[in-house]
Amino acid sequence: MMEQAVAAFVQEARDLLGGLEDQILELEGGSTPAQIDEVFRTLHTVKGSGAMFGYTDLARFTHCFENAFELVRAGTLAVGPDLIELSLAARDLMVEFLDIGGDGPSSAALLASDRAVGLMGKIDQITGAGATTAASGGAAPTAAKTAIGGPDRRFEIFFRPDIGALRNGMRPELLTRELTSLGMARVTFDVSTVPPLSRLDPGAAHLGWHVSLTSDCGRAAIDDVFIFADEAELTIDEQDIEMAESADTADGAAVETASVSGDSPRKQGGGGAQGNGRASESIRVASSRMDAMMDSLGELVIAQARLDAVSESIGDTTLATVVEEVQRLVTGLRDATLSIRLLPIETVFSKFKRVVRDLAKELGKDVQLLAEGGETEVDKTVIDRIGDPLAHLVRNAIDHGLETSEVRVAAGKSPRGTVRMSARQEGSEVLISVEDNGRGLDREAIRARAIEKGLVDPTADLSENDLYNLIFQPGFSTAVTISSVSGRGVGMDAVRSMIDALGGGVDVVSRPGLGSRITLRLPVTMAIIEGLRVRLGESIYVIPLSTVEECVEISAADMQNGSGRMVLQIRDQMVPYLALDEIFGQPNAGEDIRRIVIVRINGNQIGLVVDDIIGQGQTVIKSLSSYHRDIPGLGGATILGDGRVALILDVATLVRLAKMRGGASLNKAA
Repeated sequence: MMEQAVAAFVQEARDLLGGLEDQILELEGGSTPAQIDEVFRTLHTVKGSGAMFGYTDLARFTHCFENAFELVRAGTLAVGPDLIELSLAARDLMVEFLDIGGDGPSSAALLASDRAVGLMGKIDQITGAGATTAASGGAAPTAAKTAIGGPDRRFEIFFRPDIGALRNGMRPELLTRELTSLGMARVTFDVSTVPPLSRLDPGAAHLGWHVSLTSDCGRAAIDDVFIFADEAELTIDEQDIEMAESADTADGAAVETASVSGDSPRKQGGGGAQGNGRASESIRVASSRMDAMMDSLGELVIAQARLDAVSESIGDTTLATVVEEVQRLVTGLRDATLSIRLLPIETVFSKFKRVVRDLAKELGKDVQLLAEGGETEVDKTVIDRIGDPLAHLVRNAIDHGLETSEVRVAAGKSPRGTVRMSARQEGSEVLISVEDNGRGLDREAIRARAIEKGLVDPTADLSENDLYNLIFQPGFSTAVTISSVSGRGVGMDAVRSMIDALGGGVDVVSRPGLGSRITLRLPVTMAIIEGLRVRLGESIYVIPLSTVEECVEISAADMQNGSGRMVLQIRDQMVPYLALDEIFGQPNAGEDIRRIVIVRINGNQIGLVVDDIIGQGQTVIKSLSSYHRDIPGLGGATILGDGRVALILDVATLVRLAKMRGGASLNKAA
């Protein structure tokens, strides 16, 4: 039980520190009291809960960090570039404390390291507080308490944890220790509810704590100590120091307190901490449980398809009615489960504020990041894997795309460059764009480097789309020098590989002097898709329906045209096509009429020749084995209603593979 509580703390702390980075970055544009309070509350929460769950080294370091923002709250310290730089560095170190995994030799070594001591020393210089004393294990005297000022107050505090609080990870002694750091304190116990030894449960919380605290820190600081003391009985009685001294009585083991400030004993958690008594509207679920539920749902969809096939073969109307009802319920369950897996893309976008800031500073450029469409939802699998491709795009936009302020002013532009990240949904796809208002792609430099590397013939007449797609070739870069940011030609290749693995596509648009926009087309979900089932000989294949535009028929005679070019005319357009039986090495079925599935890849139409079209339906994506997952052109497999296995086609990879093998008519499509 304790391990679960600690794991919950670590996850919550990571979420808080992720938000803390955004909070600190927002201070660069000017701070408000509400923003400062938000930063301070986050730090106090991490410190208090860290001490409670065995991360005392983290709590000690955070305490020093917290002191600075307590001074800012008091109005005696201004937010400036130095404080923001220190805050970001301190936040990164707090994440490292979490990564270490609690108190121990590694955590103690990190706290005593030159990096940690140096940060605390710099905080000491800014605040004038004895911040570095935290490294020795003591609670640093908080200069901000004196800065806040005001007369000393006496607080009579009674605290009794819930009977099961210890099993949930609560450490009452750490709460009292934090209280004693706020001023002069006297702690006594209430043992009135401790049962006889024969009935004593050593894992239960029986004691109550009474703390008489004299401090000038204010009531809010005391409330913050108990912010995570859920389901606890808590009474705080605030008194004037002179009145309290005159009313002092002898020490006792049991202390009863009456609230003169209007605060009655309360139960936190159920109605105290929330303040409205309502249950939480969200819960945290381990991703492994979601994956298990998704696997079960996939098996249910397959079973439902088999039931549908059996019903069709029997032809019983009563059974058909039941099958339709089951199909409706399974479809509803599928949609509900998939929606649970969807997360807003903002969780990815928010991480790039720090990336853009640090990279712009390293390159000496003035850059602002704008994000739009953060509420667009994408499957968790996509969220987990899209971060690195977007990082490469953002780094390239800042390094290659945006000019320095001097160059931009000379060109009549604003000295500040802009990187815009946006997301929107179109049908079953999500479009994620990274756009900059810089110099745009250098077509001649791209062409020259491609000729130098032997990627294109010097006499080749490449379209704009073909030219821009060269930047995704392995090892391709137009950078003159290699830097810590770019120049090795691996970034855009990694983008294409990752997007292909996700079953998506990439579009590139650029205008000289105005900037570039690279758009990633990704499926909304990666678990269950709508697929078009086609037959090729005796084998069944599935084409993702999101790529399909239409299906047409063509005679074998029409395919054997004299020019030798694999193109066909659809209305007023010439569309290249691929014969899948040739690609997969299967014998031609010899049928007079063949079907062509028209798909759209990178904005262009391509036809896929098959023997027959069976129909569309839900397709549960199954991963291929380690022996087959690297076969180009295959994006996975699925199980059909009759128990057979069908391969899912990766259409974008198929087109590129055909082009590399010499498909001249595909040059306009790849």
